[in-house]
Amino acid sequence: MWNKFLCVASRPLAFQRRSSFVSRMRYLKKLQRDDEACVRALRTGHLLLFHRLRPLLRPSQAGGFACPTLPYEDVRSALRALGADESLLEESVLIGCRQDERPDFCLDLGRLDPTSAEKVCQGTFVDLKKSFFLLSEAEAPLVAKGRALLSWHRSNKFCGASGRPTCRNRAGSQRACGDNVTYPAMAPAIIVLVSDGHRCLLARQPSFPPGMYSALAGFCDMGESLEEALRREVAEEVGLHVDGVRYASSQHWPHPRSTFLLGCHAHVSPARTQLLVDRAELEDARWFASEEIEAALRAKASPAAPWLPPKQSVARRLVAEWAERRRGVGEEKTPTFDSSD
Repeated sequence: MWNKFLCVASRPLAFQRRSSFVSRMRYLKKLQRDDEACVRALRTGHLLLFHRLRPLLRPSQAGGFACPTLPYEDVRSALRALGADESLLEESVLIGCRQDERPDFCLDLGRLDPTSAEKVCQGTFVDLKKSFFLLSEAEAPLVAKGRALLSWHRSNKFCGASGRPTCRNRAGSQRACGDNVTYPAMAPAIIVLVSDGHRCLLARQPSFPPGMYSALAGFCDMGESLEEALRREVAEEVGLHVDGVRYASSQHWPHPRSTFLLGCHAHVSPARTQLLVDRAELEDARWFASEEIEAALRAKASPAAPWLPPKQSVARRLVAEWAERRRGVGEEKTPTFDSSD
């Protein structure tokens, strides 16, 4: 009887949590559809500031860095102090809302002097890639979304069909030229950690920071499935034949263009592990034993030893999952895709 009472009593709380999420999603959709409601929401909302797509960061009390969300009136006062036209606020783009349905927007101050803006806003504009190593796992996705939307608007000021200027709605969720409406979109890409059962494969591109290794990644070609794109990328970049693949998780990645990363684990036969690295794509690629991966997971950024992407990246999650399975923490799963070519 007591267990039955607990089950019944817990339902309203679960329903409230679900209703809170639904309410926020409906509220965001309303702001995207209703320009007047979006204008009102901006005046009670908070803003993430960027300068030419670089987010504004401030030192945090924990000793790291944070990306502040500034109240509308504070940003308005900052623009006045910088001698800027307050109409710049109309270029703000809606990026989400908090549990209390407080809306968040982003705004790029690229027209203003960065040094003056940093002084007035009491922060520093930081390169996007560097910011991901400084921000928490909760903040990084919001910064990534803001940067991606601001970049999309900057690249879509003119219609691809007619060449005429496009107009955006107040939320920034679309741009239109007559009846031709364009929406922000992400390009699908795969990121895969390849394993032979005992080792995993990591690689580095010439553009990576010194010493950093990551999982293999590449864009999906037109008409490809996830599995086809993964097998092709692995074959092209390191000359391996994938026997099986298991989907793990996904992530939005804003650089260099907005990308939808599909993270997977892939398996190759221990009898076919000889690498044939495409040096036009990769600076290096090699197999890592469990001990080396454990060291890389603990390592800080340094050219002296291999280290990994930030904790909030899907690449890091793939490596951590592989290491957990090798330690026996997680259960090894059978690949869901098989090829016997």
